[in-house]
Amino acid sequence: MEGILEKALAGSQLAPADRRLAQELVCGVVRWQATLDWLIARQADRALQKPMLQILLRLGLYQIFWLDRIPSHAAVHETVEMAKRGGFGAQAGFVNAMLRRYLREFDATRRLLSDLKTTHPHVGYSHPEWLVARWQRRWGVEKAAQLMEWNNTPPHVCARVNALKADPAGLLAQWREEKVEYDFVHREWLDENFVFELTAHLPLPKLPSFQRGWFYVQDPSTLLAVRELDPQPGESILDFCAAPGGKTTYIAQLMKNQGRLIAQDTDPTRLKLLEENCARLGVTIARPALPPTLDVPPATLDRVLVDAPCSNTGVMRRRVEVRWRIRPEEIERLRTLQGELLRRAAVLLKPGGTLVYSTCSLEPEENHEVIRQFLHDHQEFTSVRERELFPFIDKVDGAFVARLARS
Repeated sequence: MEGILEKALAGSQLAPADRRLAQELVCGVVRWQATLDWLIARQADRALQKPMLQILLRLGLYQIFWLDRIPSHAAVHETVEMAKRGGFGAQAGFVNAMLRRYLREFDATRRLLSDLKTTHPHVGYSHPEWLVARWQRRWGVEKAAQLMEWNNTPPHVCARVNALKADPAGLLAQWREEKVEYDFVHREWLDENFVFELTAHLPLPKLPSFQRGWFYVQDPSTLLAVRELDPQPGESILDFCAAPGGKTTYIAQLMKNQGRLIAQDTDPTRLKLLEENCARLGVTIARPALPPTLDVPPATLDRVLVDAPCSNTGVMRRRVEVRWRIRPEEIERLRTLQGELLRRAAVLLKPGGTLVYSTCSLEPEENHEVIRQFLHDHQEFTSVRERELFPFIDKVDGAFVARLARS
């Protein structure tokens, strides 16, 4: 969804402030969809038959209850006008009446919304009921609520210094010229002055520092897998699920652009994006490859990273539509795929080589259980280290990383 929205906004003539508002409205309405629909159902005598009318009401209610900077009367007026322009003139009175009633009942409704977080958390926090129940069983009510609070907060923008083209001092000096505001990010798996949170900036593609490839935008959690991989200059390494290239370009950075780095992905479009990112960041050793073109003999690679497709339950703050797309049966399907990817990667690794498996899932079936099954089936591998990152503990996107060694 994020890519579609970004593409639509890039082709618009909106001012920067209006672009930010449009992004906030789209992401906010998707994020809070269950709560918004609960509000609508309280005032509608029957289910709305026209999806676009439901969307308009969601937009109006989101502005009233979640956006402080838009006057409520303006939100109501604009929503009613959008209904008229969208061919819902006959329903404009209904839209106006519902939104104005909620304005009159604003304080009482806010109390109701707060109570829902305790009485019906899947509605109060706008998450699938099955997922809330799963998380509560695993961590308890309080930690599950902290995770959902995290998921409902707009994500920060973090930038990794690209040491192939810049150093921290030079990048920070350039940012000051570009009026970029930033904070330092400290985590045990990060070098000092390596990752920064961008708190105010122009659209990133407009920044000369971005155009020159001096930094790459990615959450600190994504760097843990590459640190566990520990790539070295001159080695032969495969990034098995590489696009769009955040981990690939960091691997190349640690290799100092020396050695053999294969970046495989199944999606040609995403692989093209990886190539563009490599070109911008000055990565010259990465060789993009689709599975049919992956020509790697068995037992010839020093290290392999399998950043597997997963349910994305650790990055719901960043990928707002995931909560409505994922289903319980999908986790089991992904678990089977993840195990197969590990098996295919394992045969390519030299004796003594390192295999790192990572996901951005919080679900044990996709993480520890995949590794337990793999180690059971492949006695030549041992577990060196496994680690999970939890948003409610580590204050980064959720992630799982396992480092395995081939004897």
